Amino acid sequence: MIVDCQTHIWTATEQLGAGAPGRLSRENAQEGLVASPADHAEASQCVDKTLVLGFRSAYLSAEVPNELIAEHVGRHPEAMVGVAAVDPTEPGGLAAAERCLQRDEFRGLTLSPSLQNFLPCDTRAMALYEFASGRGAPVFFSHGPHLPLLGRMDYARPFLLDEVAREFGDLTFVVSALGYPWVAECIALVAKHPRAFADVAALVRRPWIAYNALVQAYQLNVTDKLLFGSDFPYFTPARAIEAVYRMNEMVGGTNLPTVPREVLRSIVERDSLSVLGIARAGESPAPQPIEEEQEQI
Repeated sequence: MIVDCQTHIWTATEQLGAGAPGRLSRENAQEGLVASPADHAEASQCVDKTLVLGFRSAYLSAEVPNELIAEHVGRHPEAMVGVAAVDPTEPGGLAAAERCLQRDEFRGLTLSPSLQNFLPCDTRAMALYEFASGRGAPVFFSHGPHLPLLGRMDYARPFLLDEVAREFGDLTFVVSALGYPWVAECIALVAKHPRAFADVAALVRRPWIAYNALVQAYQLNVTDKLLFGSDFPYFTPARAIEAVYRMNEMVGGTNLPTVPREVLRSIVERDSLSVLGIARAGESPAPQPIEEEQEQI
């Protein structure tokens, strides 16, 4: 089974908020790149399941609407799973998380401390983690390899999630891009905590960076904590799969270490839905009511 654990859609660049043109340029993407649902559905045909992550940031005035994600996933319920974006800095963030996870389209939450401007152990975020843990919903921490000018690098460090994992031992979470550029920190984090994982999205289209990251993970015996992701629309799932399998080619004929093909295959073919405990449609546990006076809109 192949599960693409990180993909994105949007219908206008403006949905990505302040600094989007610079980020797209660094990603070697055109400024007006639109990750349309139709293109996403076509690209995803080569995998068994696809996770579609939303994006919301009051700090950056950004929003890829959860409703857009829900509509897209709803058209492909057997092939796609939605991951709802919530911003803990906004009033009603907790209630918004509850509403999203009541829907069959969503099975997890995505946050970005560096792009939403909050310390990972912020009290408002801790309430979200507690809810997600009790709900059995994984949390995806995402920011990508290139931050916009307003992005907070000090909030992107993987070691900051150690306190979160110690406080909520049952919380399942995924760190994007193996925590790049703090790969060693992220490897230490996922090695320490049983329910901590990382994806390889955004790294696999950068062969030398991916090679070094995966060799470190292999030598530290944590490749079982790595999940496949393409980071669509910046890379297609098909090209990402090929990139993983071809990773050792650049060091062929040298004495540099390699990652065994069976290990690379285990990353690509990992049943991440089972690993993350993501329920299929109709398997949602009974939601716990949450009362808040204000709601996200």
